[in-house]
Amino acid sequence: MQTLQLCIALGPLAAYLFLVGLINSRRRPFLTSGARDMAVLGIALSGFFIIGPLQLFVPDTAADRFGPYIWLVMITLYSLAWTLGVLLMRPRLIIYNITTDQLRPILATTVKQLDPEMRRAGQCLIMPQLEIQLTVEPAGPLRCIQLAAAGPTQDAAGWRKLEIALAKSLKQAQAPVNRYAIALMAVAVLIGGIVTFRMARDPQMVSQQLEEMLRL
Repeated sequence: MQTLQLCIALGPLAAYLFLVGLINSRRRPFLTSGARDMAVLGIALSGFFIIGPLQLFVPDTAADRFGPYIWLVMITLYSLAWTLGVLLMRPRLIIYNITTDQLRPILATTVKQLDPEMRRAGQCLIMPQLEIQLTVEPAGPLRCIQLAAAGPTQDAAGWRKLEIALAKSLKQAQAPVNRYAIALMAVAVLIGGIVTFRMARDPQMVSQQLEEMLRL
């Protein structure tokens, strides 16, 4: 793989891994929506799409006519396609740096305050007043938990109320340092170091590769 392609592919990914590691190294939980989480993931993977499908399917005629500006069009198309996918996803909330045992009492108290009619059906929480049905799904050693919509009919306003109330409740929670977070940050720094070294070793070649890619 060329140095420029390596930088484009791994640069955003390294930044994403470092960000996730930094969040998980905190002593407090971090809450975000599924849409924001997927949007950041889309940025992290954008480099692979640029050197892969986008570069492969750039129309030669359009590239010759518009020059480097064709990349603005291709990146815009990628952004719109990813945004459409995010909008079509069912609602969910992502909570980093917390265990299931820690979350359960906080979630139960918050939900009862929002909807006294809340009831359980197996692993599903049903909140008729908010028009929400969700399941609690842990996601591995990073102590990441997602509250995922459990049915097709969901109220976006209800999910927003739950997000705001749960964010306030989580401010009092604390968690021990996650050793996997340190490993993620170390991997991110290693990737960044490799990319920087490759670019600094022969900047003239990187400049030439950029000109070829942009067809200048």
